[in-house]
Amino acid sequence: ISPDGYIVTNNHVIEDATKLKVKLNDGRLFDAKLIGTDPTTDVALIKIEGKDLPTLPFGNSDDLRLGEWVLAIGSPFNLQSTITAGIVSAKGRSMPNYSGEFKIESFIQTDAAVNPGNSGGALVDKAGRLVGINTAIISQTGSYTGYSFAVPSNIVKKIVYDLMDFGSVKRAVLGITMQPIHEKTAVKLKRSSRNRVYIVPLSK
Repeated sequence: ISPDGYIVTNNHVIEDATKLKVKLNDGRLFDAKLIGTDPTTDVALIKIEGKDLPTLPFGNSDDLRLGEWVLAIGSPFNLQSTITAGIVSAKGRSMPNYSGEFKIESFIQTDAAVNPGNSGGALVDKAGRLVGINTAIISQTGSYTGYSFAVPSNIVKKIVYDLMDFGSVKRAVLGITMQPIHEKTAVKLKRSSRNRVYIVPLSK
């Protein structure tokens, strides 16, 4: 993401690693150092020493539209620099196996084929701008079955610049949680359950 060697990947790609190496598309191999991680969003920032390195500009993931074409780039099954195409199937997705106080509730869902080895790779739009970081699939087999998920670039950008500037991610906390309003709760509150959430203060 920068000509001096900052690189975004997934936290689960580098987690517990004692040594990091980066191989560029032209075959050059670099030692890398860890700048910071954010396990909650599964984003990590690493750096290699170089200059005038090729970069990928950030796009605005909020501007993505359902049905828009995107490309997923990665190295599944050790097949370096593999590109698959698909469309944006949904936005604002949450995943049942992701948990935590600050868990992501806004994954980009695509039908671009993503497999083990794609993690940390770029999801780009038709203009070649980074709109997401490929992160997860939902599968009963461990391989792609039609559903892949990426962390939106607008979230990634915030995480990356916090890690660069502060070494950790800065978050604002309102002190509340939200939960869907089910029919029983809606009747009790004398409100419709449609397009509403129930706000609950966090206990001290």
